[in-house]
Amino acid sequence: MARLYIIFLSALLALAACAAPPPPLQLGSDGKPLPKLYRIRSGETAEIQFRMLDAVNSLRQAAGQSPLILDASLNAAAATHSRDMSLQNRPWHFGSDGSSPIERVQRVGYTGHLVGETISETYETELETLSAWMEEPGSRRVILAPDAKKMGFSWLQEDNGKIWWTMVLGG
Repeated sequence: MARLYIIFLSALLALAACAAPPPPLQLGSDGKPLPKLYRIRSGETAEIQFRMLDAVNSLRQAAGQSPLILDASLNAAAATHSRDMSLQNRPWHFGSDGSSPIERVQRVGYTGHLVGETISETYETELETLSAWMEEPGSRRVILAPDAKKMGFSWLQEDNGKIWWTMVLGG
C-alpha cells in the first residue's frame, strides 16, 4: 500500500513538473509591471453597472449620504457620451456637437436636474476608475453630492482595450 502511495505521489510530482511555468512578467519602460488587459465581455453590462452602483453607494453611506438608484435615461446619456469621447479620442465633458452634460441628459428624456458627470479614459477596471475619481476633488464632490438620487453609468471599450467610462448623477 505504501509502495502504491509512493508511486502515485512520484507520478503526481512528475506531472506537476511538466506544467508550463507562468508567463514572464512584462515590464514597461519605467520598470513597473505592465497592467493586465481588462476585457469587458458582452452580456456583462448589468453586472458592471450594479457593481459600480454598490461601490458608489458604499462610499456614499460612509460619507453619510443617501444611496443612489440606477436610471435607464442616465445610463443612455452616459453610453452616448462614452461613445462620443471615443470618436473624438479625448476625454472631456463636451460632445462632438458641442453638447453639454445638461443637454445630453435632456435629450434622453431625463426630467430631473443634472448633479454632475465624471469621465475617464483608461485601461483600468470600473472599480479602479472609481478609486481614481475619489482622489480627484471635483469627481469626488459629484459622487458624494447630497442632492444626487440617481446614477447612470456606461462605457465604450475599444478593440485595443482602452475604456471610455462615463458616470452621470441626477437629482
